[in-house]
Amino acid sequence: MGFALGPRALSAGYKLAAFERTDSTNTDAIERARAGEPGPMWFVTSDQTAGRGRRQRAWIAPKGNLAASVLEVLDIAPAVAATIGFAAGLAEEAALEKVSLEVALRLGPDRPRYALKWPNDVLAGGKKLVGIGLEAEAVGDRLAVVVGIGTNVVAAPEGTPTPAVSLAALGVQISAEELFSALSDAWVEFLGIWDNGRGFAEIRKLWLERACGLGERVAINTGTMTLEGIFDTIDDTGCLIVRTADGRRLPVAAGEVFFGSAASVGAA
Repeated sequence: MGFALGPRALSAGYKLAAFERTDSTNTDAIERARAGEPGPMWFVTSDQTAGRGRRQRAWIAPKGNLAASVLEVLDIAPAVAATIGFAAGLAEEAALEKVSLEVALRLGPDRPRYALKWPNDVLAGGKKLVGIGLEAEAVGDRLAVVVGIGTNVVAAPEGTPTPAVSLAALGVQISAEELFSALSDAWVEFLGIWDNGRGFAEIRKLWLERACGLGERVAINTGTMTLEGIFDTIDDTGCLIVRTADGRRLPVAAGEVFFGSAASVGAA
């Protein structure tokens, strides 16, 4: 089975570039945008060798995992583009629920439970299953936005800041190709709700309903400092709001998040 767009994505006019192997689907997408590709277009592989994660960590997808990047060329400001990652998280979570239906019926209460971790991860049982990365670059008078989504389908990396897990380890026996088809359709749905940022209030509501650690103790390592408190909410720009011990509500635009008992580790 090869990679193919879902019927909804096809109807919405998406194009597809599928690779047997590539260095980085995000790089492929940005380079095509620089060359004049207007999008919307997906770039996908089950064998990525040199992807980039948060803080330039290696984001490698061993053969069988899914690395997918979608290119959207939009007439929006960079600050608005930053909120598209929340729509991506919702799309991935919806796709995971769809492909996990069989195992959910089989396992019942022991089925995998997916949750969204600020800013752009999807967790299963508290372990990282999906990483989402955003890149943007001006092309003419518009903004080329690339959303890269990496899913541990058959294998998970070791030694990551947040322990990782794969779908296979969760008992979800599906292919990268099957997951991608579901993801491409779910993306159309949630991108439509996001509506160039105009629908972020609804995206924010849906995201918070699926958020990991809401109301719990949290530590955020920003790279220059560590902020501790309670994960209160996300605001209308996508910043995480931390309620500190002295009652202040502080916005955080970016950082590595640790919840619960792991918060003390993140603060160390």
